Amino acid sequence: MKRRIFLLSSMIVLMCLLAFSMQAFAAPQSSGPADATQSRVVLLKFDGALTPVWQTYLERGIARAQSLQADLIVIELNTPGGDINIMNKLVTQILSSPVPILIYVYPQGAMAGSAGTMLTLAAHLSAMAPGAAIGAASPVGSQGEDLASTEAEKVKQILMAQARSLAERRGSAAVTLAESTIESAKAASADEALKAGLVDFVAVDLPDLMQQVHGSQVSVNGEIVQVSSQAPAYYEIATTPIEDALAALTNPNIVFLLLSIGVQAILIELSNPGGWVAGFFGVIFLALATFGMGLLTVNWFGLIFIVTSFVLFILDIKAPTHGALTVAGTLTFIAGALVLFNSATVPSLSHVSVPLVVTVGVLMGASFFAVVMIAVRAMRAPIIAGRESLGGKTGYAVTEVAPAGIVQVAGERWSALLAEGSEPVRKNEPVVVVEVRGVRLVVKRG
Repeated sequence: MKRRIFLLSSMIVLMCLLAFSMQAFAAPQSSGPADATQSRVVLLKFDGALTPVWQTYLERGIARAQSLQADLIVIELNTPGGDINIMNKLVTQILSSPVPILIYVYPQGAMAGSAGTMLTLAAHLSAMAPGAAIGAASPVGSQGEDLASTEAEKVKQILMAQARSLAERRGSAAVTLAESTIESAKAASADEALKAGLVDFVAVDLPDLMQQVHGSQVSVNGEIVQVSSQAPAYYEIATTPIEDALAALTNPNIVFLLLSIGVQAILIELSNPGGWVAGFFGVIFLALATFGMGLLTVNWFGLIFIVTSFVLFILDIKAPTHGALTVAGTLTFIAGALVLFNSATVPSLSHVSVPLVVTVGVLMGASFFAVVMIAVRAMRAPIIAGRESLGGKTGYAVTEVAPAGIVQVAGERWSALLAEGSEPVRKNEPVVVVEVRGVRLVVKRG
């Protein structure tokens, strides 16, 4: 039962990862070779929390723009934020780009939250779609918690200085708004950001943006460059299979599945030693889950709850309590999974899907409960092997039993004694085993 559930779950996870990877094999979308009158615009898309994948993706985009002699790089941004170290590396890449970079907070309803605010400020040009938001850049801890007052003040002062440096070319109103997004976690709408000068344009879509951008002047590595976006030819940079696979590992739902299946596979291997398939996949899945948790904001209390749930499952199998520990383990597993990547202080970051957690928890609990019931049934089942199982069996007399002799029962010959009060049994007459007495059978005529 456990092996079947494990294999089925493994297939589902592998299919999900394969689907993510296959998307990358699609050819990059392009409007075709640009003629002399067309501008070349390279398109990239940053969607979700900041990950190290974005660094290699941006590096490839800049290199592609240089080879095309592109006029502009447009990054469509929709992020709740992410790690400060990753943010700093991306800011450095943007500032040192030899090709102008425009960050477009898109589509409508998108956000440049937290670290995304700093990326937008670092861009040579910035724009937002109507209904988009920017800000809420106050720093939090690695688990999403509020930082201690001294530590928080240090981090805030560093970020505010960085924000002032990036926003000073946009005017005093932009600097004030940029500081308030860090100091008091203020967020601004597209119109508010445009009015303060925090962004340069508000555009409903990419064609509208290109019309507004054409002719803008920006400073690129100390040189004034006039941006051309007339009749643009678009070159969309697709992610590679490896980047897609790594990006999948920053999806809390994928990491949760890998962690759940990996631990269960290891338990299967430990309970049925000798096979290598479950153990092999268990190690691989756990390694991938560990890598993903290194990229995500992990609440370690959730991880402790999940480990505790598996301990309860094992205890219920080894010392059956009629499923009570399995029920407790299921509830503990669900509670741990719900807080594993979730934090009330960072509501905008991706959370594990509640239906997914409940479904996996119930299925896992049901599988362990089935194992417990099988164990209980095996303990209560009558003995069907050995001498103790011969009671009530029938056979025949090989020799006369009066009062002792030889009988054939269950395909074997046994020494036999005649049961008290029974008539002697002649050769070849049927007998019934009354009881087992040491190495002898007590029989009577059948």
